[in-house]
Amino acid sequence: MSDLEIATLPIAEKLQLMESLWDSLCRETSGNPDIPSWHGEVLAERIRCLDSGDEQVSAWADAKRRIRKQTELK
Repeated sequence: MSDLEIATLPIAEKLQLMESLWDSLCRETSGNPDIPSWHGEVLAERIRCLDSGDEQVSAWADAKRRIRKQTELK
């Protein structure tokens, strides 16, 4: 499927395609992708901020509500 074909799909079909690709990647057992070293550094910093109380956290329901509000079509 070409980029142009994907671009013309309705959003629901694009989301289904993404889910199918993600499911396929999750089932993939041959070799793991290389994880860049900076990724581990970012995660360690985020954990440090959470542990020290410097990072605010939200309940998942509140976070979903905020994300949905931010992504509403206007």
